[in-house]
Amino acid sequence: MVETPADLETIEQAGAFTGLYFVLMGCLSPLDGNGPDELAISRLVLILDEYPVTEVILATNLTGEGQATADYLADQFASREVVISRLARGVPAGGELEYMDSNTLNQAFADRRSIH
Repeated sequence: MVETPADLETIEQAGAFTGLYFVLMGCLSPLDGNGPDELAISRLVLILDEYPVTEVILATNLTGEGQATADYLADQFASREVVISRLARGVPAGGELEYMDSNTLNQAFADRRSIH
């Protein structure tokens, strides 16, 4: 699940995902007047009701609005028998630690993985 068609295109160009997409056409942003009713969430609910979806990947942007949208959707779908996941966050490939902001570093440490 992505916020915009541009997000979908970026993921497609990277070749990182081979599943189906759902475009929300925005994110929750109370200051801009975008609440749940302005997004395509009701259509997503219909799809989840009709098709055997096993996982929903919340690929929203790593902004306050994107996180709020992901949190809202995770809460909405928590009672369903579907895996809900979020894209990993942290230090980008080729990134140098001395140039990372504190939020990025904190998230990278929180989401670290064991390699052995």
